[in-house]
Amino acid sequence: MKQPVPITEAALKQAASLLRSGRVVAFPTETYYGLAVDPFDVNALERLFQIKKRPRELPILMLVSGRDQLRLTTDNVYPAYDRLIECFWPGPLTLVCPARACIPPQLTGNTGTVGIRHSSNPTANRLLAAFGGPITATSANISGCPAAVTAGEVARVFGDDVDLVLDGGETPGDGGSTLVGMHGTSLVCLREGKIPFAAVQACIAPH
Repeated sequence: MKQPVPITEAALKQAASLLRSGRVVAFPTETYYGLAVDPFDVNALERLFQIKKRPRELPILMLVSGRDQLRLTTDNVYPAYDRLIECFWPGPLTLVCPARACIPPQLTGNTGTVGIRHSSNPTANRLLAAFGGPITATSANISGCPAAVTAGEVARVFGDDVDLVLDGGETPGDGGSTLVGMHGTSLVCLREGKIPFAAVQACIAPH
């Protein structure tokens, strides 16, 4: 079983190196622990599905370090999203956008869309900075089971299937990110999480 490691510059550098070589790294977010791989590495994505026992038709969410990295994942940021980014990023709001052609279909679940958020967790953002690009952020759990809120839980569930577990202490848990998309010109709630959808709607309501 992989022992979790403290958050140090050396550990983050190691994590980034592992991601570049197609490995899996567990890290804390503002909701649960997540599993990171390089989202553009098809083999790494396949491994992620295998260790989570995740159905292939389910998409994998991504983290970005902010608005600048959105262009790496989508060519179309809906106008309504600009206001949502101002209101809720960094934080537990995932925006579903049309995926760029370079995004592997494994990541999108063959939907042609990709879910993106900017985490408010400092370790998550340090990992993004060390890696230098977006990472996956699917919850650290076997599909259908509760997501891990501590590094120790990740290590017990996945053992050596995860190559490095960054120990950022206990995460809040108690719900994932709120997932929103667009249907025509209307904002839709795909999954209500930590941010009430009513608050999301209020953010973009005319004043």
